[in-house]
Amino acid sequence: QVQLVESGGGLAQTGGSLRLSCTASRRPDQSDTKAWFRQAPGKEREFVAAISRATYYSNSVKGRFTISKDTAKNTHYLQMNSLRPEDTAVYYCAAGLVGDTVTNIRGYRYWGQGTQVTVSS
Repeated sequence: QVQLVESGGGLAQTGGSLRLSCTASRRPDQSDTKAWFRQAPGKEREFVAAISRATYYSNSVKGRFTISKDTAKNTHYLQMNSLRPEDTAVYYCAAGLVGDTVTNIRGYRYWGQGTQVTVSS
């Protein structure tokens, strides 16, 4: 079993920045792909970004968010810049992807507990 612990959420103003971190208790056996998803109130959980040998972003965050990882620390990050009120959501990190589709929620075996990000207008 792999535990994912998130940190870094909070309150930001429109145009501000936040950085999320997700540390794994150990490297997942399935793959090296790490991802971030988010879920706004009343909406389904959606893909935000993923990193393996390449990086992948949803259209809504491309150019504003950056995903990165520190393999030695078993940690991946989400740098969020130019935040907008519509970025308000609970953000979840994910790991242990089975298959090749990085946007597939059901493909990830391990999930963090979620961290709230609130962007005020």
